[in-house]
Amino acid sequence: MLQQKEPQDYVIATGVSHSVRDLLQLAFEHVGLDYKDYVVIDPKLFRVAEVDHLVGDSTKAQEELGWEPEVSFEKMIQIMVDVDLDRLKKQVLKI
Repeated sequence: MLQQKEPQDYVIATGVSHSVRDLLQLAFEHVGLDYKDYVVIDPKLFRVAEVDHLVGDSTKAQEELGWEPEVSFEKMIQIMVDVDLDRLKKQVLKI
C-alpha cells in the first residue's frame, strides 16, 4: 500500500463475517474458559438500528496489490489473546 505511486484507500478484510459472540467464544476457549461464565449480555444495549450484516470487501487490495488474507479469524484471535497474556505476565512479574 505504502509503495503505490498514488495514495489510495484499501480495505483489508477476509470477506467473512463474525459476531462479537464468535470472538468471545474463541478467545475464552483459547484459555479454557466459557465466556458465558464471565460476560453479561444486556439485550437493552443491542443496536437494532445498525446495519444487519457487515463484511469487508478487499477486492481492490487483492486486484491492485495482490494481497490475500494469510491469517484466519480464529488464529488472529488466538494471537491477540496470547499477546494479552504475555503482556499481563510481564506486568505481574514487575510487581
